[in-house]
Amino acid sequence: MNIKALLAAGALLATQSFAIVGIGAHYAPGLGTKMNAMDAPAPVADNVSLQHQGFDGLMQGFGFKLWVDLLPIIDIEATLNIQFGSYDAALYVTDPVNGSVTEVPLEIELGGTPFGKANPKFVAMTGDLSITYPITFLPIIRPYIGGGLSYHLNSFVLNQKFVSGIIDGTTQEMIQVLAQIDPTDPASVQAAQEKTQQLGEVMKEKVQKAAIDEGLNTSIGGHILVGLRAKLPIIPIAAYTNFKYYIGGDYPSEIDAGNMALELGIGLAI
Repeated sequence: MNIKALLAAGALLATQSFAIVGIGAHYAPGLGTKMNAMDAPAPVADNVSLQHQGFDGLMQGFGFKLWVDLLPIIDIEATLNIQFGSYDAALYVTDPVNGSVTEVPLEIELGGTPFGKANPKFVAMTGDLSITYPITFLPIIRPYIGGGLSYHLNSFVLNQKFVSGIIDGTTQEMIQVLAQIDPTDPASVQAAQEKTQQLGEVMKEKVQKAAIDEGLNTSIGGHILVGLRAKLPIIPIAAYTNFKYYIGGDYPSEIDAGNMALELGIGLAI
């Protein structure tokens, strides 16, 4: 009788430790990704140059996950991760009269990403559809391995090519006016300083607008993963961790992708 009760309790424990469906949120840093900085300002127009810095090693991030354990052998996970790394960028406008350089830091509002106007960010968003196979069927703790498809979206980098492409008639005219300043005329010298500042601000506004219009680059790849999910009996809360390695995906040339992500989260499991 005691043995039957023990087996029944064990079966109940195992059953209630596995949830049919769950939804959670997690911390999701991107590991090993680097953005290469420009060695020196690069010209984007007459008297105007651009330089951006970089970041190294870690992109902060967060994400959301939905998982289904209804199938008898395999489980299914759908995940969205959003990761980002901040970098500095600035325009440098040279006064043609006295050679002084005005620095115009760029603050960009990136369309399609969850950030307001701030220093530029490289943003990578990844949607994963994974099939996982439990390594064991022990109650409470559920380790697994798996893999699947990944849909990548990432923002551009404010580089020389991008900024050069937004030079239009208005900015070119302002540049030409600066080039024609008479260095012997005090009034012209004063006007050169004012127009240099105006040019910097106009370029800044054009970069911001082009950044919003540019949108996100997309590509498709894959991933492999190893993970662990834990859930106590009866309590509808589960904790999980995943390590993912990504295969494929297109990134700007300035980005040296680490192709690795860690997920540490908690969620509702029923």
